Amino acid sequence: MLSDADRIFTNIYGLDDPGLAGARARGDWDGTKALLAMGREKIVQTIKDSGLRGRGGAGFGTGMKWSFMPKEVGPRPHYLVINADEGEPGTCKDREILRSEPHKLIEGALVASFAIGANAAYCYVRGEFYRETEALQRAADEAYAAGLIGKDACKAGFPFDFYIHRGAGAYICGEESALIESLEGKKGQPRLKPPFPAAVGVFGCPTTVNNVESIAVAPAILRRGAAWFAKLGKPNNTGTKLFNISGHVNQPCTVEEEMGVPLKELIERHAGGVRGGWNNLLAIIPGGASVPILPKSICDTVHMDFDSLQKVKSGLGTAAVMVMDKSTDVVRAIARLSRFYKHESCGQCTPCREGTGWMWRMMERLVHGEATIEEIDLLQEVTKQVEGHTICALGDAAAWPIQGLIRHFRPEIERRIADRAAAETEAA
Repeated sequence: MLSDADRIFTNIYGLDDPGLAGARARGDWDGTKALLAMGREKIVQTIKDSGLRGRGGAGFGTGMKWSFMPKEVGPRPHYLVINADEGEPGTCKDREILRSEPHKLIEGALVASFAIGANAAYCYVRGEFYRETEALQRAADEAYAAGLIGKDACKAGFPFDFYIHRGAGAYICGEESALIESLEGKKGQPRLKPPFPAAVGVFGCPTTVNNVESIAVAPAILRRGAAWFAKLGKPNNTGTKLFNISGHVNQPCTVEEEMGVPLKELIERHAGGVRGGWNNLLAIIPGGASVPILPKSICDTVHMDFDSLQKVKSGLGTAAVMVMDKSTDVVRAIARLSRFYKHESCGQCTPCREGTGWMWRMMERLVHGEATIEEIDLLQEVTKQVEGHTICALGDAAAWPIQGLIRHFRPEIERRIADRAAAETEAA
C-alpha cells in the first residue's frame, strides 16, 4: 500500500484550494528555479533513471522520449505538446489533475519544456472538459501573474509560454500525430511514421507529446530523486499511478497507488469491493476500454502493472479498471465498445474504416445469438486482419476487446447461438 508520504497527487479529490496559494502550501513551485539549474541533460537522465513510463497507455519511457529531441535548438523551435484529450471510455484521471492539481501540470510543463529545449507548451484538452479547461486557464493566469512562467520563468532566465487548445471531442485526436494535425487546424487524422514528432512534429518542428500524468509527476521526481520514485512499484514498472475504478463496485473512485498493486487489493481497499462481494465478480477490463477483458479467475491474482498484465494477454493502458459483476451481459458490453470504436474511427485506413463497422455488426448479431459457431472463428480472424494493419492503434483498440471476449467467454457466445437455434427449431 502506498504511504501518504510517497503520494504525489495530494489534492486529487479537490478538497483543498486548487489555486496557486493551495498548490504552494502542498509543495508545488518549491525551488523550481533550482530544478531548472540542474541543466537539460541531468533532468532527462533523472527522469530516465526513475523508470517513469508514459501514463497515457503505451508505457514508453518518458525520459527516453525526451532524449530523442535534438540536443541543439536550430532554426526550428522545439515544442512540448501535452495530451489532455482523455477520450478512452472508463478513464477520468487526467481531468482530475486539470481540475484539482493544475499547477502540478504547469510546473511539470515548464521543467519538461526546459529539458527538451522548448520555450512553449501546448496543452490539447478534450472538448467536453469545459470546466477543467477553465480551472487550467485560471492556474496559468496565476502562474503568469506570479512570474512563474512567462518571459523570465521563475527568474531563471528562461522564457516559457503555456497555451491551452480545446479539441472538439474526437477520440482519434488522443493519438499523438492526429493531435498534432488537429492542433495545426487540420482534420484530426494520424500521420504515417517516420518522420516521428521528435524530428517533424507540430508546425514541422521537433516536438515531444506526453500525457498529462507523465508531465505532472516530473517535478516531484526531480525534487525527491530518481531513486525514490524507482523504489516504488516493481522493476521496469516503477512509481505511483492514478487508477480509475468504475462499474459494479461500492465506491467508484480515482486513487493513487503503487504500480504493481494486486488488482483484488486495489478494488477491495479503495473501491469498497465488488457489489455483492468478490465472488459475484464476472470480469474486469483492467486498463480502459481498449484492452482485453479478464475473467475472475485471472483477476484473483493479477497485479496492476504493464508487464504483469501483458503476461495475461491484456494491458495496463490508462489504468481505468472497469468492473463487471455477474449481472452483466458481457457480450453486449463488448458490442457497445465495438460501436464506440466504429463511431470514432477516422476512416483513413481501410482495415479500420471497414473492419470496425463489420466487427460491430457481427457483435450485435452475437448478442442475440444470430450467428453460427463458424462465424466466431471468422470474427476472430477479422480482428487479426485489423490488428496491426493501421497507421495508429485504433484498429488494435477495436480488435482487442473482441479477442478477449472470445478467449475467455466463448462458451457464453456459443450458448446464445445454441439457444437461438433451439428456439427457432421449436417455433418451426
